[in-house]
Amino acid sequence: MSHEFRPGEVVTYPYLWAWQQQRGETEGRKQRPVCVVIAIRSASDGNTHLVLLAITTQPPEVGRVALEIPDIEHRRAGLGDLKQRWIVVDEYNYDIVERSWYIEPHQAVLGRFSKSFMMKVAAMFAKARGQSGRVNRFD
Repeated sequence: MSHEFRPGEVVTYPYLWAWQQQRGETEGRKQRPVCVVIAIRSASDGNTHLVLLAITTQPPEVGRVALEIPDIEHRRAGLGDLKQRWIVVDEYNYDIVERSWYIEPHQAVLGRFSKSFMMKVAAMFAKARGQSGRVNRFD
């Protein structure tokens, strides 16, 4: 049986930024930590649909929407080093676990954000969702 993904989990994933997709790229350039913000198992086909938010050490550019990760959440997420990190909430990658070329059936989880922090992330994501680019991956 494969891992059952849950919101708040942090895993590694080759995240494809919207600007990379706009250039015609189809693959993320490197593995990076991402946060599962939505994980839904479809009743019709049993597939698990994930919405993934990038975690980066780069401060957000002007006009971007990101949430700085507090130290305690940084440790909970298993992000290791002491660099500042942000969750980018104005774009996302979408993937289907069972069809993915990028997610392993027994994908290791680095850590997990607290429920209260994820509520903040989800609220910011919902607000920013319609304001910026959407990145999709379909297999």
